[in-house]
Amino acid sequence: MSDESQELGITESKSHKPGEWYAEVVQKADLADYAPMGGFIVTKPRGYALWEGIQDALDGWFKETGVDNVYFPLFIPESFLEREKDIVEGFDPEVAWVTQGGHDELEERLAVRPTSESIIAPFMADWTRSHRDLPLRLNQWCSVVRWEATETKPFFRTKEFMWQEGHTAHASDEGAWEEVWTRLDQYERVYEDVLAIPVLRGKKPEHDKFPGADTTTTVEALMPDGKSVQGATSHNLGQSFAEAFDITFVDEDEVEQTAYTTSWGLSWRAIGALIMTHSDDQGLVLPPTIAPTQAVVVPIWQEDTKEDVLEYSREIADDLEAAGFRVELDDRDERNPGFKFNEHELNGVPLRLEIGPHEVDDEEVTLVHRPDNEDTVEGREGIVEVVDDHLEEIYDKLYEAAEENLRENVREAHSPEEILGTIGKHGGYVKTPWCGDEACEEAIKEKIAAEIVMQPLTDEGGKTAGDVLEPETEECGVCGGSADEIAYFAKSY
Repeated sequence: MSDESQELGITESKSHKPGEWYAEVVQKADLADYAPMGGFIVTKPRGYALWEGIQDALDGWFKETGVDNVYFPLFIPESFLEREKDIVEGFDPEVAWVTQGGHDELEERLAVRPTSESIIAPFMADWTRSHRDLPLRLNQWCSVVRWEATETKPFFRTKEFMWQEGHTAHASDEGAWEEVWTRLDQYERVYEDVLAIPVLRGKKPEHDKFPGADTTTTVEALMPDGKSVQGATSHNLGQSFAEAFDITFVDEDEVEQTAYTTSWGLSWRAIGALIMTHSDDQGLVLPPTIAPTQAVVVPIWQEDTKEDVLEYSREIADDLEAAGFRVELDDRDERNPGFKFNEHELNGVPLRLEIGPHEVDDEEVTLVHRPDNEDTVEGREGIVEVVDDHLEEIYDKLYEAAEENLRENVREAHSPEEILGTIGKHGGYVKTPWCGDEACEEAIKEKIAAEIVMQPLTDEGGKTAGDVLEPETEECGVCGGSADEIAYFAKSY
């Protein structure tokens, strides 16, 4: 292997050094780079294209379900933030403050938004007068800043990150809950149908819910290293924000009522989960649904066959492009086929079409799957349908591998020793009865840095790890006290 190929390839091992491996994949696959300020990243075109793919899917689903996009200021006056005390207390260590504009000191500090309830809610109050104004559904695509992040992991944990945040107001608690489930469904859908990652749906324990919320629901994804990723959250805020910001409406009987509100969000942490779940020691692996390039055509020629091979390759690339596939024809003269193969593997292109003189003579194409290097020779006729079938097969391979990882890594435990031993040996989710006392979580957290990442949902047919038997005991798996709840412990990103 040449020095150039070694520089191009991944040198760290996913199984032995997942942190170093992940950072190398992000940089060498041209997704992001580190900014000069600690805790920030520069998102490169290929990395941002992944975010656009997620954004396109979700934004369309949001609009289909009555959501309007808006944009609110980056800065929030301190007096606005203080109107909801739980928000202030919950985010206080994370807030970045602006105290000076130009040469002048500001009369009031401005928070760089850690989340936008406190700036959006007052306007929702202004825009809501009658029950006819409800439900009010707003969403913005933006970045937020949370200053607590110290150890940067691109997309997983940075001081500034991209996300969407939805904010809604409803005439009833029932309407708010319907909203919560709708968004949770859409988050599950984007993970399972776009990112090829199965998720578990749950709720956060009381002590870990969104500040000011009645209930925080979540989708959790299990990574191959045994850690959980909080994939997205959907919060029922009850009436706390509506009361703090006077979001009221006149009902059909001309009686003034207080609204019920929700908020919900997904960040580019989803990109981190995507990279960590599917990629390997050769580099990035992407499902065809979101890959910036779904298929690459690589012509392989000698000087006497170059013209015929290139013409045949262009025809196939043109057919695929006309059919709507994101396709690249790699006809670079200065790179040999081996280098091209390695580069496209590193960049996560799902399907490679290799075309040499034999393929031209026999009117065939050799197709190679990125996840496992499986190769197949197919006829030229009907190439559009053939490629479509292969891309579906690749998606299924990725989803099934992630599903198997999840299925095999939900385990039960009934004592502190079992919880600690199971997480320490296997990682994954450990399911145990729980008394509801935060001290029991702390007892595990102190010893192994695992926490309660979710509790199963019982409402609205919420999906849980249903193939795992419920614990037979009603004693808390940590303290042995009476338990009427189930908790899933895991290490998390």
